[in-house]
Amino acid sequence: MYSSSLAALVLAALAGTAQPQPAPAPTHELTITVSDHGSADGVQRLRCSPAGGDHPRAADACAAIEAAQAPFAPLADGTLCTRVYGGPATARVEGVWDGQRVAAEFSRTDGCEIARWDALVPALPRVGNHS
Repeated sequence: MYSSSLAALVLAALAGTAQPQPAPAPTHELTITVSDHGSADGVQRLRCSPAGGDHPRAADACAAIEAAQAPFAPLADGTLCTRVYGGPATARVEGVWDGQRVAAEFSRTDGCEIARWDALVPALPRVGNHS
């Protein structure tokens, strides 16, 4: 009887000393701002792992970003691109991805920029016949 009472006291003391740990900072949380697209203009929040936020296709958007190679990297200086205009739509993506701060601009001003944009559809909205 003595040992079970002692064990109960030890367990109670240990339970009382445990400090709640803060939740880990999100590692995949983005704000996507789209302009000059028309119906898709606005701001959406996207969380991944697990997918959430107010993005209408959060799981698919997360998968597109994860599949893209260097999704937030700008074009390298001197990159040769086709002179194809994909429209006035622009997007800004800011937040945290894989625990790193990101801030990326997207447009559809030439073939390279169109390809960068299209690689992230549906995180970015589908545009015209180029997506």
